[in-house]
Amino acid sequence: MGKVEQKLAELGLTLPEVAAPVAAYVPAVRTGHYVMTSGQLPFVGGTLRSSGKVGAEVTAEEAKELAQICALNALAAVKSVIGDLDKVEQVVKVVGFVASAPDFTGQPGVVNGTSELLGQVFGDKGVHARSAVGVAVLPLDAPVEVELMVRIRD
Repeated sequence: MGKVEQKLAELGLTLPEVAAPVAAYVPAVRTGHYVMTSGQLPFVGGTLRSSGKVGAEVTAEEAKELAQICALNALAAVKSVIGDLDKVEQVVKVVGFVASAPDFTGQPGVVNGTSELLGQVFGDKGVHARSAVGVAVLPLDAPVEVELMVRIRD
């Protein structure tokens, strides 16, 4: 177990199995020194943890926890391509999508579930650029979807 996975264990977290794609794509792709993940939903053990709109059926606090699950799934996808998360030199970009009730404007706080976890796990290497986007609906009626771009060393 590498340092990144040890840090996750200290936080009481483990990397899940890579979530199976729900359509025609792969979980992550490497190009040069970068790995980009597909959007990751809050699957736990192959089941969507929650569904609905944030600000309606799902609270902002619940959605923040779901964004953390999405981050774990994204890290699992990265590991599936590079074999060892200790090869991550920098989390470059996070894009978070939040299925939002019409009057919900707290998307940045929801996506903090991802950003804060990456900071705890990677320290300075986890500081990243980010977008937090409110959308009408996500696949399978998921409340949150997250994608990552990381720079890696060989």
